[in-house]
Amino acid sequence: MGLRIRLSRQTIEILQALLLRPGHWQHGYAISKTTGIASGTLYPILMRLEKLGWLETSWEDARVPGRPPRHRYRLSPNGHEWAKEELQAARETKFGKVAAREAHG
Repeated sequence: MGLRIRLSRQTIEILQALLLRPGHWQHGYAISKTTGIASGTLYPILMRLEKLGWLETSWEDARVPGRPPRHRYRLSPNGHEWAKEELQAARETKFGKVAAREAHG
């Protein structure tokens, strides 16, 4: 897809989580629960992916009065294709094979 970034293990895990349901909005908390990645690591990665145009974001109105609105995320159409390509490239490297093995076993 042209522009490439260096993918950390955490970024790979986030992309895998987003690809589980690529067209659905997900809250950061749900992504954190799926991946086990702490918010201090998760949100900077999500912000970087959004800045690159690979994530769409929106604010969800508070469902409970008095609670703040929640930010939600999903892969953009270009981000979906990019994520699949990047994960395939990662699987072809030793780093990716280790990450894929951790995700499946």
